[in-house]
This record gives sequence, C-alpha cells and structure tokens, in this order.
Amino acid sequence: MGAPGHGTRDTAACGPEAATGADAPADAPAEDPPEDPTDDFEAAADAADRDYVLGTHDAEVERLGFQHAMWRHEVHHAWASAGIGEGSRVADIGAGPGFASLDLAAIVGPRGRVLAVERSPRFLRLLADEATRRGHAHIIEAIEADLMLEPIPGTGLDAAWCRWVACFVTDPALLVRRMADCLRPGGTAVFHEYVEYGAYRLLPPNPAIDDFVDAVYESWRGQGGEPDIARVLPRMLVDAGFTIRSVRPIARAARPGETLWDWPAGFARTNTRRLVELGVRDERWARAVIDAIDSAERDHATVFITPTVLEIVAVK
Repeated sequence: MGAPGHGTRDTAACGPEAATGADAPADAPAEDPPEDPTDDFEAAADAADRDYVLGTHDAEVERLGFQHAMWRHEVHHAWASAGIGEGSRVADIGAGPGFASLDLAAIVGPRGRVLAVERSPRFLRLLADEATRRGHAHIIEAIEADLMLEPIPGTGLDAAWCRWVACFVTDPALLVRRMADCLRPGGTAVFHEYVEYGAYRLLPPNPAIDDFVDAVYESWRGQGGEPDIARVLPRMLVDAGFTIRSVRPIARAARPGETLWDWPAGFARTNTRRLVELGVRDERWARAVIDAIDSAERDHATVFITPTVLEIVAVK
C-alpha cells in the first residue's frame, strides 16, 4: 500500500466519423461519444496500480511471492503468538497479491474468515483467481479499499495482520486506529515492520549498496512513508487502546549460494529499475548497483545483512 493515487486520464480527439447525424449541419461541431461509466473506475484502478512505490508488475508479484516464502516461518510464528487458528476471523491488511491471505485461509479453515484488504485491483484479481484454484474462495473475501480514505470493512474480528504496510502509508496512526476498530475486545494486532532499514548492507561494506539503501530511503520518504516505522508503532498502539503483549526483533544474514541471498539481492535488482523510472537515480547508477551485486555473488567472503524487522503483538 502507498499514498492514495490521483492519476489523470488522457482523452483522444474524435475522428471525422464522430459527427454522422443526418440532421447535423456540415459545419456542426463533433459531439463527444456517450461516456462509459466504467472508464473512470478503470482509470482510477490503473492509477492506483501505477502509484505503488514498487509497482504491481509481474516481476514485483514474483518477488513478493519469493519474499513470502523466505519469511513464511517467521510469519507463522507471529500468527501462532497471536492465537490465530482454526475458526479465527482475520484481516490481512494490505494483502497485496494474497500470499499471506492464502496461508491464513488454510489455517482458519472453512469455519474461519479472511478479509484481504488491498487497494490494487490487479493484486486483488490475482488473489481471487488463486483462491478459487485452491478452493478458498468461500473463506477469503477480497476487499478493495484504501485505508487512508476508508475504514476496514469488518468488525468483531479476532486478529489483524499487518506486514510492511504501516511503513508505506501517509498516516500510520490512522491505520492503527482503523485496525483497532475492526477487532473485538481481546482481539490481536500483529505487525512485521522495519525498525532498522539501514541494517540492509553488504559485508564487507560496499559503497554502491550503501548508496542504494540511501536512495530507497529518499524515495520512500519522498512518497510519504517511513521505513523505520516500528520505532514509533508501540506508542501508536498504546495510544489507540492496545496493550503490547510481545516484541521480537528479527535480523537475518545470507551468503552467496544460499536461497535467502536472493531476497535482499533480488530486491536491489528489481528496485534499481523502479528508482530510475521514478527519477530518483539514473541508469549509470543502477548499473553500478547491479555490478556490485554480481561481484558480491562471486565472493564467498561476502555476507548480505537484511533490514531488521520488529514483530509486535498487541491486544485490544
């Protein structure tokens, strides 16, 4: 999720065939065709997808799937700590293409419910298709919503799961309050958010990767987000009426050839292109970042440190 999009749609000039009425004078101005009521909806949906900080293209969906696989063990640990189990009613906040929602559906089963709240129409279409394929369509309710503009459409839920969403929204305190509103008394909010994004680095230190992290910070904050949002989340939660049950930092490291290596390395490869598209850096800079990763992968003394995540479980 990111800040609400406000994209505009270009309209093409009408061709000569637009004014064909027999009663129209030869020099009459061409009339606009009747408006298609779906045009504005589709334009808004396209704008929402384009507005994502990291995009919603196929490469990003693939990266998100790999990312979820790399974090699945930690995620399931968090859900168990929150008491999510068979029959639970859970909101997946900022569900993306739905990798977590699908896992949650398998856990809560047919007596449970998963509200997958997401503002990207493309991501929601992917989730709906996969939920149907897996037989989870009756468990997962895909809801298109921008939580900076509207509440979570559900109440009395047992839990709300939020991973790497508070760091993107323009008002994380509002997000926390909306999560409180959807939970029953005693319900749990579960977060995985960055507490030290700057830990993301190569060892031995590499200036190109350090500058890449600086560029990510610049772009992120320039679009209204805060990478290190977990530093202030506990205060926001307490102010919204939650009690902090547990906190747990998660720091990881990978060496060349290990599967986890491809998470920080893959993000850098994908996001350098995105940062160039956004005008944050240029092509020469992007090539230097990619070259640094390629070189590091050939050096068995290299270690990739991931950004540090803080797991927070709080009770309403």
